[in-house]
This record gives sequence, structure tokens and C-alpha cells, in this order.
Amino acid sequence: MTDTASAVALRRLRESAFKGAGKRLADEDLPRLGHGIGCGEDELHAFLDVETSGGGFDSKGWPKALYEPHRAYALSQGAVRAELVKLGIAYPKWGTKPYPSDSYPRIVQALAIDPRVALEATSWGLGQIMGSNHVAAGYESAAEMVAAFLDSEESQLAAAVAFIRANHLNDELRTHNWAAFSRGYNGPAYASHGY
Repeated sequence: MTDTASAVALRRLRESAFKGAGKRLADEDLPRLGHGIGCGEDELHAFLDVETSGGGFDSKGWPKALYEPHRAYALSQGAVRAELVKLGIAYPKWGTKPYPSDSYPRIVQALAIDPRVALEATSWGLGQIMGSNHVAAGYESAAEMVAAFLDSEESQLAAAVAFIRANHLNDELRTHNWAAFSRGYNGPAYASHGY
């Protein structure tokens, strides 16, 4: 993929207002994708239940998303960071302010300032993959990843499986070493995720 593919994906996100086909997982998706990392349906179900309560789309049909202002702060600099801070949608430390129940207004605000920061500072879909992890999830850009996530939970789960494989977490998932899996998947605050 090229920068042109990323630009096309970004245009699609803007024009669609984050709404795509919204296809749910099919019965065969879990065993097929799990097989690729040596895991069964039970392990993937446990993973999905913790990360997004089992679904990749919200009540409006948008991919589930969590915009993280501390990540926007870390991913930005100069005038972009100053504008995000001024709007209250970037700050240096996690937990500075509670997150609103709907991240999309913040995402749209940040998108108008810097699309890369907006998309990379947000966790997306079934696996709640940070946009900044798009390469590990199998995409050239966060815009391409999110555009694919509009269409199906299958693409969301495939990206999560690619991320698990890229970060060598499939053994932990397969053997139910939930603490090690969650630490690798969610970082230092892993214990708060409830595996």
C-alpha cells in the first residue's frame, strides 16, 4: 500500500462518518482465525469478552472506539499538540480526566487537527487495537486499518490475531496465562482489564 491508499482510506472515513457494512462475526470466523495462532474458540471468546464485551460495533454501527488523550499528547508535538491541549483532548498523563462514554466527538475534533494523531491515539474494534499499532495488526496506516474495520468484525478479529502473533502472545493465550497475555496486550495497567 502507498500513501495514496492511506489518503483514500482517510477520505472514506470522512465521507462515511465511520459507518460501513458493519458485518458481524460469522460462526466459522472464530475457529478459522483462532487456528492461525493455535487457539480455540474459548480463548478468543474470553479475549473478546474482556476487550469489547464481545462486539466490535457500537449501537450506532460504528466500530467501537476509545480515544486516549494521553496517547494523543505523546503522538503529537508543536502546534498540533498545543491545539489538542487547548481543546482539552490531549494531556500528558493517563487518568487526568474521565473519558466520556462516546469517543467519536473527540475523534472528529482531533481528526480536523491531525488525522494521523486522531486515528493512532484511538483503540478500535473487537480487539481495541491502538491505531499506532497498525503495522503489527497488518496495515500500512491507521487510516487503512480503521477503514477496514468499518466493514466487518472479521477484519477486526483478523487484525487482533495478527497483533497477537506479531507480539508473540499466542502461547500465553493458548495456555490461559491471562496475566502474561494481558500484560503483553494491554501494557503495564493490564490488571485492570479483568482477564
